[in-house]
Amino acid sequence: MTSTTYAGILRPAVAKDAVLYDIATILGGTALLALCARVSFYIGPVPVTAQTFGVLIVGALLGSRRGALCVLAYLAEGASGLPVFVGGAGPAYMAGPTGGFLVGFVPAAFLVGFLAEKGWDRRIPTAAAMMTTGLAAIYGCGIAWLTVLFGFNKALALGLTIPFLVGEIAKVSLATALLPSGWKLLSVLSNKDA
Repeated sequence: MTSTTYAGILRPAVAKDAVLYDIATILGGTALLALCARVSFYIGPVPVTAQTFGVLIVGALLGSRRGALCVLAYLAEGASGLPVFVGGAGPAYMAGPTGGFLVGFVPAAFLVGFLAEKGWDRRIPTAAAMMTTGLAAIYGCGIAWLTVLFGFNKALALGLTIPFLVGEIAKVSLATALLPSGWKLLSVLSNKDA
């Protein structure tokens, strides 16, 4: 088993270059998350988006620390008013129905990154389990917040319906399948051979 992610392997040895690499990968990840937010549709107060796909990929590629920092930077961008979320920005938007899912992105990226660092990203069955674990963190936080806002039964009806689950299965499958392509992209961006 490995103790790092592919991004960690590609990280430059020179401290100054390593910091620039970390900043570039984190900002690149926030751009990916913002793009994923544009792929969305509403089926209630909580939209179905490609953001969960982005969070899973970011965590798997960047690892636990860089992945969580990327998501925190993304949330800070949205909290500051930048239009990086699906239907709004700012603290009031983040306190709405999608707030728990947004907060759940952080532990999801960390967990997926941690499992990738343990080698779970190297085989399809464990990579799919790794992605599903991250998804469970997102939904755990999202449903918990919807429960605070609407009560448990309505939270399940709003945030855990068949369209969500079908979409999430597709996103986990896609994230698992595209992981090797992400490694190649990181390799190209770092000017190292894959």
